[in-house]
Amino acid sequence: MAGFRSLARQVRDQRGDLALRRYSLRKCLERFAPYGHRATWDHLCARHGIEPEDRAPDPVRLIRALEELEDARAVWLAYETGFAERRRREKHDGRRRPGTFDDWHRRTWGGNGVAPCDDPEIHPTAPLAEVLGRLIAALGSEPGAACPVCAGTGIAWRQDLDREPWSGPVCTGCGIVVPRPVLTERALAKARGGRTRKLASAA
Repeated sequence: MAGFRSLARQVRDQRGDLALRRYSLRKCLERFAPYGHRATWDHLCARHGIEPEDRAPDPVRLIRALEELEDARAVWLAYETGFAERRRREKHDGRRRPGTFDDWHRRTWGGNGVAPCDDPEIHPTAPLAEVLGRLIAALGSEPGAACPVCAGTGIAWRQDLDREPWSGPVCTGCGIVVPRPVLTERALAKARGGRTRKLASAA
């Protein structure tokens, strides 16, 4: 089975049939699709003026879409390298079992569904690399009350997501399923429609 880089070479092959080059770009999304396959394809088509069902798209547009995907993949691979180094240090220090924070990483192995979109037609408009950079920065920071991608505070809890964890907070602005570790307990409770209990001060 061809890997991402091999498929990318096929997309760039100027001697290749345009339909095959388009197919190879779609196959790239089986290796790396931050929003999920359908949503990432919709995003690339919208940003680069490709008709989703066009079997012979403008090759220049096709290459630009591939370049955006490659830029995002480079951001993700750098993150995964850092993650692996951190886990090695933790194991060396006797922490063999990953923490709950790492559950998110386990579900996004390989970069598929890093920022899955609840609706494939609703996704961030910024370049993929920029979106991943914001998300990764948020994962390394203190939890907040807003979406790390678009800074929107409209976050709703969905019970019928298409992939694990099957339920979670979804940004009503950009459409991503927000990783739970980047949100405060108060923000998660608000998304669920509940309230956080205020702690009584000890006087």
